[in-house]
Amino acid sequence: MTMLQRLGRDAAYNLLGLPLAVVSFSLGVTLFAAGVGTLVTFFIGVAVLAAALLTARGFADIERVRLQALHSHPVPRPRYRTAEPGAGWIRRMITPLRQGQGWLDLLWTVLNLPIAIIAFVLTVTWWATALGGLTFWFWGRFLPEDDGTDVVLEHVFGADTSVTRTWWYTMIGVFALLTVYAVQRGAAMLHSGFASLLLTRLAQLQGRLDDLAEGRAAAVSAEAVALRKLERDIHDGPQQRLIRLAMELSRARRQLADDPGAAASTIDGALGQAKETLDELRALSRGIAPPILADRGLAAALTSLAERCTVPVELDLAVEDRLPAATENALYFAAAEALSNIAKHSGAASARLELTAQDGRVYLMVTDDGVGGAHLAKGHGLAGLADRLRAVDGEFAVDSPAGGPTIVVAQAPATVPVA
Repeated sequence: MTMLQRLGRDAAYNLLGLPLAVVSFSLGVTLFAAGVGTLVTFFIGVAVLAAALLTARGFADIERVRLQALHSHPVPRPRYRTAEPGAGWIRRMITPLRQGQGWLDLLWTVLNLPIAIIAFVLTVTWWATALGGLTFWFWGRFLPEDDGTDVVLEHVFGADTSVTRTWWYTMIGVFALLTVYAVQRGAAMLHSGFASLLLTRLAQLQGRLDDLAEGRAAAVSAEAVALRKLERDIHDGPQQRLIRLAMELSRARRQLADDPGAAASTIDGALGQAKETLDELRALSRGIAPPILADRGLAAALTSLAERCTVPVELDLAVEDRLPAATENALYFAAAEALSNIAKHSGAASARLELTAQDGRVYLMVTDDGVGGAHLAKGHGLAGLADRLRAVDGEFAVDSPAGGPTIVVAQAPATVPVA
């Protein structure tokens, strides 16, 4: 946004704020006073107070639209509770009175007026001074003659003449023009800051709570999915192999007395199965955080992970410091799954793993020169990683067009998020 655009938006916000403040103040105070005054009849008083809160809500929504236009980004709107379906008219009438944001809206209609007056007066005064001072050379000649002298002009210029007077007011106009942006911006920030405090702060807290609840649900879901997958893989793989291994060893023991050669062959087969079972268990262990991650941190764990990958991996680890445990776990599993996919499905000849930090966040990027085609569809290995990252206030993305290359990016905060 250019300076002229900002100047115009600030001026519109400050100038239009006063008429809105006058109307909202008049209606809000009148309805509130009438409601309090008629509470002796209860139903009438409660109805008038509810009308006051609903009216204040309408003006608050208008102010939120103005805040959005001023700041050029969406402004959160608090969630207002509504009466349950089928509720009686008394419950519907009382519902607005049971919401804290409604009373904040009403408080804003009352306290907003003096701040709107300050912002309006400062804006009008500075623009009038700037335009009046810069054009005094034209309209000053039409002023009636004054027999008195201006002490300030005599002190500054030595004489009070039409020329010195023109110079003086022109200088004042230039000063006002040079400072109108700062004064108008400050007035707009004062006005909008107060409005945001009362009208959007609760919505921001509600949004943050929703994010935390969503992250917690995502963490629970990701862990449940990971546990089910691990249980299924153990049941379908190593468990079946171990059962078969026990049967083979039993057969070898029976053969040992009558046919040592057959027993030796059976034992050789059992050893092969034991090796395959060990390899499969090693592959499954990628879903469990290794001790090196807890003992030495993410960089060391990623280095060990890259060394075990069957595809050559180039490392660029710019983050050596320890991170929150949840962040390290989420980024480690993202790297482990990405490298596993590269080894199994990509057909890549090389891969690269980068770990960087910027603006308080840690970025993990894994790239390969394989055939591409990786995606986050349900049922694929990468699907649960987005939930893991979201649980720590992070994000996960995959770019893998057909033919490659594949780029997997995970990011998470470098510090523990604060609610």
